[in-house]
Amino acid sequence: MELNVNLSLKAKQDIDLVERARKGDQLAYGELMGRYRDAIYFMLLKMVNSPVDAEDLTIEAFGKAFKNIEQYTPNFAFSTWLFKIATNNCIDFIRKKRASHVSLDQTVDGEESLAPSSLIQSDSLDPESYMINKQKIKHMRKIVSRLKPRYRQLVELRYFNEYSYEEIADELDIPIGTVKAQLFRARELLLNILKRSREKP
Repeated sequence: MELNVNLSLKAKQDIDLVERARKGDQLAYGELMGRYRDAIYFMLLKMVNSPVDAEDLTIEAFGKAFKNIEQYTPNFAFSTWLFKIATNNCIDFIRKKRASHVSLDQTVDGEESLAPSSLIQSDSLDPESYMINKQKIKHMRKIVSRLKPRYRQLVELRYFNEYSYEEIADELDIPIGTVKAQLFRARELLLNILKRSREKP
């Protein structure tokens, strides 16, 4: 692997971390994320103007970078490569959102939202509306039950029990970064299940 001699000391340290990460060193992944997480987050926050979306997009950017880390070449800084991934991913997100991008916190082509709290909960609901909402929650729980246990538990805590990321991390005794990364994966899996269920005749 040919190294660009003009890289800064920090960029060269990043390359060492990338090499360790490629060999399966989880601490190296964590250190790379720690170095750039805040910078990526604030850049994305300016682009989407939503703390929740920026947080999710930050996790997604690191997920994509780490998944494709073998494609990184050290003739330019890792940070340059990472920021490009984050920016392109965010642009795609904005385009999809403008085209009614599906999100588990929104509706899915008329399907119900995953979070029960987003359903209309009011004492003034008539019996029919109450039953419809109850059925929607039941349906979503059935879909969530098809996930692997670790993902199911995370989704139930986040969306049904409305735990914060910090509360989930405390409850399961895992790092908050792991909570966010696994929730992102769980959302992907749920969207695939929803799409498949709609495609069935």
